[in-house]
Amino acid sequence: MGSLIRSFFQSLMKMFNAIVGMAGIAMVIYSLWMIRVWQKQTGQSPFDDSDYPVPWFIYTFLGLGVTFCVITCSGHIAAETLNGCCLYLYIMFMFLLLVLEGVITADVFLNRKWEQDFPKDATGNLHELKVFIGQNFDFCKWIGLSILAGQGLSFLLSVVLKALGPHRDRYYDSDEESYAASRRPLLRNSADPSHLVVDPRYVPKK
Repeated sequence: MGSLIRSFFQSLMKMFNAIVGMAGIAMVIYSLWMIRVWQKQTGQSPFDDSDYPVPWFIYTFLGLGVTFCVITCSGHIAAETLNGCCLYLYIMFMFLLLVLEGVITADVFLNRKWEQDFPKDATGNLHELKVFIGQNFDFCKWIGLSILAGQGLSFLLSVVLKALGPHRDRYYDSDEESYAASRRPLLRNSADPSHLVVDPRYVPKK
């Protein structure tokens, strides 16, 4: 019964963790598109040294997308293997990510001049993203809530799996092998008792 519950939580964690991975892939694709547009406008790569202002928005979006993908991979490995170290790392990374998102969300909603907290965006993509979110607020709101719910549920399920511990069935084979090995004779080449050589003087007479 315990293994079934553990497998159920594993499947749920992989499913919600996949939502975070899809968000990361979407952010990476959007970043690659912004890099392409920047190259067309300036004739240079955003990663080259130039006289143009630093396109920090591209860097940030690409970094967040790659971070989402890395966290998703680590979460899938942790859910599959139930390794304690992997689960601890996944819980820590997910907690830090949730705290960061919470701080940014609170700053945007509570501070009307939140744009002044960020450097000037030379690409103009931040303004375009802001206009797109304003025009499609309901759609973007549900997308954001879905990603946030996926992250929160993945975090909670990883804590539950850490509390449940690893599968005990995986250690049965190794335990049996060690038990069988402990019952083996220390000398592998020990003679068979049926073929022992005995002094004739001590052979019982019939």
